[in-house]
Amino acid sequence: MFTFFLILVVLAVLMILRMPIAFAMGISGFLGLAMQLGMKPALSVLERTFFDTSSSFILVSIPLFILMAELLTAGDVTRRAIIACQNWVGHFKGGLAMATVAASVLLAALVGSSTASTAAMAASAFPEMRRHKYHDRLSAAVVSVGGTLAVVVPPSIVLVVYGVLTETSIGKLFIAGILPGLLTAAGLCTVIKLIANRTDYAPKGDPFELRKAARSSVNVLPIALLIVAVIGAIYGGLTSPSEAAALGVMGSLIVVLAQRTLTIKGLGTSISSSIRATVMIVAIIACSAIFSNYLAFTRVTQSILEFVSTTDMSREVILALIVLILLVMGMFMDQLAILSLAMPLAFPTAMALGYDAIWFGIIATKTVEIGLLTPPLGLNAYVASAQTGVPLGTIFRGIVPFLIMEIIVLIGLIMFPEVTLFLPDLMGK
Repeated sequence: MFTFFLILVVLAVLMILRMPIAFAMGISGFLGLAMQLGMKPALSVLERTFFDTSSSFILVSIPLFILMAELLTAGDVTRRAIIACQNWVGHFKGGLAMATVAASVLLAALVGSSTASTAAMAASAFPEMRRHKYHDRLSAAVVSVGGTLAVVVPPSIVLVVYGVLTETSIGKLFIAGILPGLLTAAGLCTVIKLIANRTDYAPKGDPFELRKAARSSVNVLPIALLIVAVIGAIYGGLTSPSEAAALGVMGSLIVVLAQRTLTIKGLGTSISSSIRATVMIVAIIACSAIFSNYLAFTRVTQSILEFVSTTDMSREVILALIVLILLVMGMFMDQLAILSLAMPLAFPTAMALGYDAIWFGIIATKTVEIGLLTPPLGLNAYVASAQTGVPLGTIFRGIVPFLIMEIIVLIGLIMFPEVTLFLPDLMGK
């Protein structure tokens, strides 16, 4: 047990020194294995773990979904989606902010990355809201919270990572994220409407013009069809997530080439960005597996499971403790780091308590999504502040009512699992 606490101290020190989470976990796990088994067996475990993890076929979906997002962003599709949503609902009080949330849902289904979605919204939607005299506190907050939808709405990279780490069906996770994502978006729009009715933060936008709105939607229609095709192929059991991702890349490339919005430079940037993001994610998954192997050899996971089976605490209390720990971790770490650190212990515990793996995945990702908004880290707030120039303190104050709504939605998903499991259950076994 002393060795285990020593390894935790090493991990904490490496993270405090700002070493990337992947390397911090890999080094700590390897040191633990070396102390537990000896250097030669530890090297053998290291070799086998890296090979087994990186050769997993399901990992193919990660670079493909990222490339799909990068192609659509480079092809100016995301900006056009925002403009289309604004033209439809931006003419009444709070309409531009609601349009930003609606565009965030569409963007989430395109990019799969929270920070990328936030950056795109900050560059496109925020200037429009400022031009229409929206208060900076509301505008920057909406941009920040809208970006978090990419954590739950498929094809979320966070859901892919959870599926790989826990060996859970990624296809069912994607389908399970649809209703919680839409429910979250509806909650955010409700908050915007309440703020718009009680303050002068969200005045009316430009008058509605049907022809202008319809014309702006033409360029977005192919993307909407592409999203339906990708998710529908998974839902219908026609393709695996990796195959659907390949179809998404092909469809994205066809769309941006047909619209003549993708340049050679943009194509090169998309490919290089996808490679960088993929290497980071795969490194996190592989190093997390090393740390998980160390936990397995030390029997820490088994000890926790034995404690859970003999404790007097109800499973609801234990689940609440897991959610609370994830929320606290979200104040200091990004979502992939949280999953890689927490799932080796949290997932077996949840399964031992009899919870559904798909449902727990949505609860866990929804919880780390909230962490993207909470100080002191609040990664989305930092991205929005850097893009818009609005002070961090102003953004965090604006986020508070949305944060309350996010927690209400999370509690609702915990209390009513059928909301999450309704669509996956329709898919069958």
